[in-house]
Amino acid sequence: MKILVTGFNPFGDDKINPAIETVKRLSDSIAGAQIIKLEIPTEFGRCAEVVKEAIKNYQPDYVLNVGQAGGRFAITPERVAINLDDGRIKDNAGYQPFNQRIHEDGAPAYFTQLPVKAMARAIREAGLPAEVSNTAGTFVCNHIFYQVQYMKDKEFPKIKAGFIHIPFLPDQVVTRPGTPSLSLEDDVRGITAAINAIVERDGKNDLETVEGTIA
Repeated sequence: MKILVTGFNPFGDDKINPAIETVKRLSDSIAGAQIIKLEIPTEFGRCAEVVKEAIKNYQPDYVLNVGQAGGRFAITPERVAINLDDGRIKDNAGYQPFNQRIHEDGAPAYFTQLPVKAMARAIREAGLPAEVSNTAGTFVCNHIFYQVQYMKDKEFPKIKAGFIHIPFLPDQVVTRPGTPSLSLEDDVRGITAAINAIVERDGKNDLETVEGTIA
């Protein structure tokens, strides 16, 4: 089994992004699966081009995109991607879309094929906060989540894909009082636990449990 794991580069006012720093530190093999690591740009459109090329080159069984969700306390596997770009800030190429559909011929939303409830439980069993999220936002994180689902729909039907958000690193909250964070070591443990759950649930349905919140 091959799992392509991607992480965004830094964006906005931050000089570091926990996503790519975590991805770079993952083991090359987790639960017997080969882990392919890829840095992607925090740019609408361009990030999808980079991932598409990697899918063509490596032909992974799974794609797991990792992104930063500043302000969140928990590691959050995402359930659904929506067909909307609406940037709260400009991306790294200076582009800021408002109320734009990602693909005119795409579904209004796509649900992940990853076992998000099993992933959340596995992360918590590793001693870290986790819950299933039902919103990936409307910035580049949701964009790549939706784009890979669109690729699955139109070009790569055999892949299974999804997205997971991680909190700020401690260094990022020094000037953000009251903002939660996780250490890089904890991020690596959490994403590793999530990948273990992906491998363990391969070919099986997700857990039938409550793993999110009512919010």
